[in-house]
Amino acid sequence: MAFAPTANGTRGPHARHHGWLDRKSSEWMVRRTAAADGHAMGSDVIVMVTEGRKTGLERKTPVGWYASDDGWIVVASASGSREHPQWYRNIAAHPDHVAVETGGEHIPVDVAQLAGHERDDAWERIIETRPSFDRVRAKTDREFPILRLTRRAVP
Repeated sequence: MAFAPTANGTRGPHARHHGWLDRKSSEWMVRRTAAADGHAMGSDVIVMVTEGRKTGLERKTPVGWYASDDGWIVVASASGSREHPQWYRNIAAHPDHVAVETGGEHIPVDVAQLAGHERDDAWERIIETRPSFDRVRAKTDREFPILRLTRRAVP
């Protein structure tokens, strides 16, 4: 399944505009997560590496992930915002320029957006692990994109 972006919602809080403290906190989390065991604040975390949709610059964002048989599952929740997170928009613009950093390793990945029963099954597993996600989901009318990231095959 290829990456097929979905539309933003019409209801929910506006996406946060990150200030200086948020940026510094994110930078610290990126350094810690990329080099360490991938745990932060009680969650499994990876660093999502994308290409900026407007700037073309490399962007690194710490994101929570869930186990998949062949990689990582991530949810583009943006804390229930009406808009998708920036990292998701970057993937939509450049789906072939995505990587994951974890445990000191930089891993190019292929991205597939889950749909239908596959998405429903993944969502059920996610809210079993983290029931609070259902409350976050209730803030918006936007369907949270659920993505599967798998190691890109070496040509």
